[in-house]
Amino acid sequence: MTFVLATSRPWNEIMAKRLTERTGQSFHLITRKEDLTPERLREIAPRTVFFPHWSYLIPPAIHEGWECVIFHMTDLPYGRGGSPLQNLIARGHRETMLTALRCVAELDAGPIYLKRPLCLEGSAGEIFLRAAELIETMIATIIRDQPEPQPQQGEPVIFQRRKPADSDLSQAPIQTLNDFFDFIRMLDAEGYPRAFLDLHEHRMEFTRVQLEQDRLVGTFVLYRQDAMPDQNSGGGG
Repeated sequence: MTFVLATSRPWNEIMAKRLTERTGQSFHLITRKEDLTPERLREIAPRTVFFPHWSYLIPPAIHEGWECVIFHMTDLPYGRGGSPLQNLIARGHRETMLTALRCVAELDAGPIYLKRPLCLEGSAGEIFLRAAELIETMIATIIRDQPEPQPQQGEPVIFQRRKPADSDLSQAPIQTLNDFFDFIRMLDAEGYPRAFLDLHEHRMEFTRVQLEQDRLVGTFVLYRQDAMPDQNSGGGG
C-alpha cells in the first residue's frame, strides 16, 4: 500500500522514512502547500493521506477525494480550533490527549480513529518532538488495525488561533513567576512567534527558559524592530 505524509514542520520530515521502514509500506512526503494537489495525489494514488502537522486548510477536493487523517493536540471535541498547545498551557493543562481524526469540512469535527495521552511539560519544541514520536506510532497502529472512526461525543469547546501580537509579554494576563514560565515555554518552538517585549525601538525575544525556585533563567535575543526576522504564523497550528 502507498500513503502520503503531509507536514509543514521540519521536525516531522524524517517520519516518512521511519514509517516506511517500520511498516514495510511506501510513504511519500509532501512539505509544501502548493504540492498538495489532486493531480499529485492521483499520481501517487495513496490509500490515506496523513497530516502530522499541517498549518494550512485542507481543500475539499483533497479531503473529499481521499481519506485524510489529521492529528489534533486536544481531547476532542474539547479544544477544536487553532493553537491547541498554547491554548491548553494558557488554561493550566499539564497533559492532554493527542487525537487522530478524519478531516471533514467543519474544523476539527471529524470522526475519531484513536486517542493517546500526551504530556505537556517542557518547551513547545520538546512537546512537538514528543508528539511526533506518538503520531508515528498512531499512524502505524491505524495502518495495522484499520479502526473505523467514531463520531465525536460531547459539547465542543472552541479555541481561537493565536496571532503574533499575542506573544507580547507586556499584554499577557501574567501574575506569577510560573505564569511567565508557561507563557515563554509554550511559544518556544521553531516557526512560532516567541514571547517578546518591545523596548526603545528594539524587540527582545525569550527562549530556553527554566524555572529555578524564585527566578527564571533563560536566553534572550535583542533585535532592532526594523531588522526583525520574518515570523511564520500565528501561534500554533
